[in-house]
Amino acid sequence: MKKKIFAGLIAASAVLALTGCSSHDAGAKKVKLDPDNPVSLTIWHYYNGMQQAIFDEQLEEFNATVGKEKGIYVEGYSQGSVSDLEKAVGSAINGEVGAEKLPDIFSSYADTAYSAQQQGKLAALTDYFTEEELSKYVDSYIEEGYFNDDGRLYLFPVAKSTEIMMINKTDWEPFAEATGTSLDELDTTEGVVSVAQKYYEWTDSLTPDVPDDGKAFYGRDSMSNYFVIGMRQMGKEIFEVKNGEVTINTDKALIRRLWDCYYVPYVKGYFTAYGRFRSDDVRTGDVLAYTGSVSSAAYFPDKVENDDKIYDIDYIVKNAPVMQGGEKYMVQQGAGMAVTKSDEQHEYAACVFLKWFTQKENNLKFACESAYMPVLKEADSVEALDKVIADNNMEINDKVYACLKEVLGDIDNVNFYASKNCANGYSMRKVLDYNLSDRAVADRAAIDDAVAAGADRNTEIDKYISDESFESWYEEFCKALDDAAGR
Repeated sequence: MKKKIFAGLIAASAVLALTGCSSHDAGAKKVKLDPDNPVSLTIWHYYNGMQQAIFDEQLEEFNATVGKEKGIYVEGYSQGSVSDLEKAVGSAINGEVGAEKLPDIFSSYADTAYSAQQQGKLAALTDYFTEEELSKYVDSYIEEGYFNDDGRLYLFPVAKSTEIMMINKTDWEPFAEATGTSLDELDTTEGVVSVAQKYYEWTDSLTPDVPDDGKAFYGRDSMSNYFVIGMRQMGKEIFEVKNGEVTINTDKALIRRLWDCYYVPYVKGYFTAYGRFRSDDVRTGDVLAYTGSVSSAAYFPDKVENDDKIYDIDYIVKNAPVMQGGEKYMVQQGAGMAVTKSDEQHEYAACVFLKWFTQKENNLKFACESAYMPVLKEADSVEALDKVIADNNMEINDKVYACLKEVLGDIDNVNFYASKNCANGYSMRKVLDYNLSDRAVADRAAIDDAVAAGADRNTEIDKYISDESFESWYEEFCKALDDAAGR
């Protein structure tokens, strides 16, 4: 935590130095509203299910209390998925035929908000928050919303997430007992690969009359997170942004480590990916463990269900693995909220709502139902979480609670990291998401086809994991990133 606070103080000092005597140094704008003629605000978000239910409840509470007192009425509209929301926002910004007008507030990941800000569509939130108010939020969460070197905040944190590892405990235990494998071996990415190999070989040995039928142990949801956080753990930023310009760091030795720790075990059958999310693969018994967002905990299955059998399973939660010898960085993710540039009344009213929504108890209530982490420093602890649950007699999903407890319980020992925004950042992340994973899927299928035609599996695998194969992919990968960056 000392590291995070120190880094935050440096960033804050830099911001102050750049802004000089800006308006928010003297205090945030105060705009007079009329309770008899309330300002109406619309919010677009991507919440669904329990997330939407708790958010709607909190909108009702705001409207009946602070909103009624000050003259603000807020309505929320789910746009479906994150992708649907991004499309709706993009269509509104571009003025496409049939598109709706931009709402007053919209949930947004940094890439989308950055694009909107570059087109002059976002309000500067620092006009409506004092430095003291902003200092109460987790430093790295706030810093993500400063897009330029102008000291102006454009994206506000309302709930954050990171990655965790979830394991099918029921099937882990007989494997661990039979092979002497411990959970500690999963602390590092390289350890996960080693355990996955042992699991493949152990499951293969259970059917000695059927060769090469070992099972995959592991999968991961976000490949872009794997590259971004893996590189950061090894001391590099894959996208290093200064003054709006990006340097793409593709250190060959480090990229090779990432290739070795994902592509190689994938084509060997130790890792896999079938469903839309890896929790789907746990449900079908195709993997035993995965790395995914904290919010995925709510979808971790209670049963394995496949053509062979159906049975109940328990779970284990661990922090996401770290590259061996690397620094303990964890990915910082989760959409914030952006305020559309309009007039002072609507912008001010939007900020009043954001302040209310992120108050300690309100934000923790949302965290309990949504499996996101609260954004205030005073709320970022297991003790604060437990208190709001007890005080409000709340019921919380056991898996969600276990994940939040794991992350919040270790928060003083972790550095959260999110890559900075830049032009074409979204396109470059898509390369990270699909380039290597698509290659792994295709090459695994090619190996299977060759084996079905009579080839030796190990001989075929060796062709794909050779130095020459890596060099070929590496050149393609670097070119794809350069193309995505518009170079």
